[in-house]
Amino acid sequence: MHLPVSFAKLLTIVASAVIVAPAAAQMPAGGDARQLVALPEPMRTHTIANMRDHLLALQEIDEALAKGDFTAASRIAEERIGMSSLKSHGAAHIASFLPQPMQEIGTRMHRAASRFAVEAQNAGVTNDLRPALLAKSAVIRECVACHAAYRYH
Repeated sequence: MHLPVSFAKLLTIVASAVIVAPAAAQMPAGGDARQLVALPEPMRTHTIANMRDHLLALQEIDEALAKGDFTAASRIAEERIGMSSLKSHGAAHIASFLPQPMQEIGTRMHRAASRFAVEAQNAGVTNDLRPALLAKSAVIRECVACHAAYRYH
């Protein structure tokens, strides 16, 4: 994916911001308490680009939901964040470099995105957004948990 330079810089700034979960809000005086995860540079760059795309996908999902386009919200979630996206992200190859608890958070996030995709489709039938929004919140909760516990070197 090629982005305009200014947009790419904005995504870099947003993706590099520390997301802090309420339980991790108190950091020790010594600095960042998150576990450092070292990846080979090309893999680290690829993984961070995937996370930026997840953030962009969540924003696109919100736009689709606001427009009442539940099919688009579902498609974006499943194709870009859900279980169907794992192969395109190279998840199987990267997972072996990650701590087991971090892998589990990632799996929960991808599964939650697939559950959201179903709830977004349901919202198109029921016209009730609440279950879809709750399901999307579960996706973001896993992102917050991972960013609160881990950082890449």
